[in-house]
Amino acid sequence: MKDHESIRISVSETYSKAVKSSKGCCGWAVPKGVAAKTAGYDPASLAGLPEGTIENSFGCGNPLAFSDVKPGDVVLDLGSGAGLDLLIASEKVGSKGHVIGIDMTDEMLSKAAENIRAAGAVNIELRKGLIEQLPVEDSSVDWVISNCVINLSPEKERVFAEIARVLRPGGHMRVSDLVVEDLPAWVRGNERLYCTCIAGAISGQEYLDGLQAAGLTGVRILHHLVYDESQVTDLVASELGEMVAGTCCGGVGIGDAITRTAARELAGKVQSVVVVAEKPGV
Repeated sequence: MKDHESIRISVSETYSKAVKSSKGCCGWAVPKGVAAKTAGYDPASLAGLPEGTIENSFGCGNPLAFSDVKPGDVVLDLGSGAGLDLLIASEKVGSKGHVIGIDMTDEMLSKAAENIRAAGAVNIELRKGLIEQLPVEDSSVDWVISNCVINLSPEKERVFAEIARVLRPGGHMRVSDLVVEDLPAWVRGNERLYCTCIAGAISGQEYLDGLQAAGLTGVRILHHLVYDESQVTDLVASELGEMVAGTCCGGVGIGDAITRTAARELAGKVQSVVVVAEKPGV
């Protein structure tokens, strides 16, 4: 695998292509928008949102589902993409609250700004930056959310430390992500599988241990969905499929040997989870 900076560049290029593509990323085959509509979002929360927001959602869950975000809160979204979760959080926090989206990809920030303008939201701020080095003040946010992004970081311990740093005492983290168990070595070392959200993912226990090591408490996985062979096929093929001239990690398709082998060997080892934690204090 490449060094950390090269991995980040590769991931950024992946999502730059994805937002321009007719197909999705990170686990969702065609068409784009299937992610938002099948990832646990209440249809009422999607109603009225700009279509580009839903179409360009590449998450694996709904980090705001059943959350206790309330009016006046400050919410920080790590890897905010085209802005779906930003807009939902915007409604929850209201005019007295504030929502901050962090993304490292210019095309995603541009798409998010477009969607925010279309929605007429005035309490959302976009900042370009890395989730390993957040452009956010210490102890300044009530909630950290994220949707299938932390698995892509090559330095997850830094991400966990940053979450602990920016949360106010008593603040909460609630993220949707992918975790994996017992990945074959060939998957770990396969650069093209990294941007499928698989090769860079860690186990559920490693995730919990990392958050606890960063000083967070109440760390737990609320629920999980184990991917079967067909779901892993979609996950891999949506990244590696169809794009010799423009797919996310492109060049091969759903019948490719990598896709077939990965689906067979990874069935039951990949899970979509919701992870929560709190920062100690009042």
